[in-house]
Amino acid sequence: MTPRHRYKPMLAKEAKAAFTDPDWIFEVKWDGFRALAYVDSELSLRSRNQKELLDNFPELGELKRQAHDVVLDGEIIILNGGKVDFQALLERGKATSPTEIEQQTKRLPAAYVVFDILEKDGKPLLDLPLMERKKILQSAVQEGKHVLLADYVDGKGESYYEAILQKGLEGVMAKKKNSQYEPGLRSGSWLKIKKLLSCDCVVFGYTLGTGARKSTFGALVLGLYGADGKAVFVGKVGTGFSDETLDTMLSEFRKIETVNEPFKADVAEKLTWLKPKFVCEVAYQVVTKDMRLRMPRFVRLRNDKEPKDCTTDQLGGEAPLNEYAAKRHFAQTQEPPAQKEAPKSGSKENIFVVQEHHARRLHFDFRLERDGVLKSWAVPKGIPETPEDKRLAVQVEDHPLEYANFAGKIPQGQYGAGQVIIWDKGTYVTKVWDDKMVEVILDGEKLKGRYVLVPLRKAGKNNWLMLKPSQ
Repeated sequence: MTPRHRYKPMLAKEAKAAFTDPDWIFEVKWDGFRALAYVDSELSLRSRNQKELLDNFPELGELKRQAHDVVLDGEIIILNGGKVDFQALLERGKATSPTEIEQQTKRLPAAYVVFDILEKDGKPLLDLPLMERKKILQSAVQEGKHVLLADYVDGKGESYYEAILQKGLEGVMAKKKNSQYEPGLRSGSWLKIKKLLSCDCVVFGYTLGTGARKSTFGALVLGLYGADGKAVFVGKVGTGFSDETLDTMLSEFRKIETVNEPFKADVAEKLTWLKPKFVCEVAYQVVTKDMRLRMPRFVRLRNDKEPKDCTTDQLGGEAPLNEYAAKRHFAQTQEPPAQKEAPKSGSKENIFVVQEHHARRLHFDFRLERDGVLKSWAVPKGIPETPEDKRLAVQVEDHPLEYANFAGKIPQGQYGAGQVIIWDKGTYVTKVWDDKMVEVILDGEKLKGRYVLVPLRKAGKNNWLMLKPSQ
């Protein structure tokens, strides 16, 4: 089939945490092969790297009966015992002989979960808002044995995220209702929210194994491509491998060894460089300031992704403010945009600000400068004034430092619409800042002295208790 248009799938940025917002919908993040379906008199099912997938998944030929003259976006998955089985999907993707493919199809049939429509009756739909495309999708595609339409939840991202994790799925996709489809772009209008952050890295080498791994390898040397096309070292990963994976990967690595060094790797062990042929998904906790993956863990090989597509924008220097930027239309609101490089506050001490926010419900926003952003909490009943006061404080997305000077009206239709007034501001000194408590000494015009924030873990990960202890 030769489609009238050839598209690249729209990509998503990482979000640090689940959120609830009426301007967004939330879908299951499926662990499968991303594929665009071109359905006309013929059918083509294309992977992200333009590989034809229909030969390996012939049962998805059902699409020709369930839809006509459309281009669809979706995920190929295999359900095994009620759970998504990515390993089985990989095995099916490797099959080459017709007999093997036929046997695999009968044993573990695949499904195509459709979540977007790019074209209908030869007319591109990219510029339409997501929810209009969803309506067209509902009428254009009929579900079948192997063709499913993705469900979504309106607004309630946090509760949906918790429910998804309890079912053993890897996370959710958050999508802005009015977002256009941006082919090939990693857009803040789509966010992936997982228990751990992850990125797809290129394997540029490996270190020699020791002890129990003496016959295999110790760790993979990982890199990503920057905006200039040059490879950048982002760390190494030595955990998460099965014995079978170690042996299989090493045998493949020996075929692509090279003496070319793509970058200077901060690795003490002796390493062997590889040609950039393999991609793997790596889970991690956070990206350090020198752009290293902290506490990485190998998740899986990605045979469906090209090394050249593994770029540093997955980590994003703007990552802490992705969620802030994704929720706002800066052409319509006077709130400060997220900067690629966080400016200095201009003070030798860290700043704080409290903003009185007349949104749908009046609340006070308490913000502390840390790591180049304003760590932020919404305090519905106001800042505590006495040791007896115990106030709920809900942690929200990080804000840019410039927000400390923002006062004005956020227009209707925008996130947090309503009047914002600077209620107090000043500087603070950190006494404790860890997972168990944040304790600061404020020096503002109104607020002075010790204030403490303690996470209420049983009440949800974003809920804190704000206190003003006796001095």
